[in-house]
Amino acid sequence: MQTRQLAKILSAYLIVTGIGFLASGDFYSRMITHTGSDPVLINLSGMVHFFIGITILVLHFRWKGLLAILVSLLGTLYLLKGTLLIAVPELTLQSGANGAQLSWATPAGFIGFGLLLGALALFGKRE
Repeated sequence: MQTRQLAKILSAYLIVTGIGFLASGDFYSRMITHTGSDPVLINLSGMVHFFIGITILVLHFRWKGLLAILVSLLGTLYLLKGTLLIAVPELTLQSGANGAQLSWATPAGFIGFGLLLGALALFGKRE
C-alpha cells in the first residue's frame, strides 16, 4: 500500500476524531476515564489498535521522507497502544484518569495532525 493512500485514511480518521472530541467532549471524557469499562471491551480495543498498527507497519515500514515517517510513526503508536492495552491493561488505563486530556489541545492536535497528513498526501512532493 502506498504512503499517500495510508496518509489519506489516517488523515480522515484523525480529523473526524478531533471533530468528535469537540462536538461530544463529555462523551469522550467519560470514555477515556474507563470508569466501569468492561474488560472484554478494553481487550477488543487493544486488539483493534494492535491490528491497525501491525497492518500499517507490515504494509508500510518506510522511514524516508516526512510523510512516510509520519505514517510509520502512527503505525508504531497504534501498535504500542494495542500491545499495552492487551499486555498491561490496568497500567495503561491509569493514564485515562488525567482530566486534562480533552482540553482544547487534544482536538486541535488531532485535527491539526490530520490536516497536515492530508495536505502532505494531496499536495506534497512525490518521493
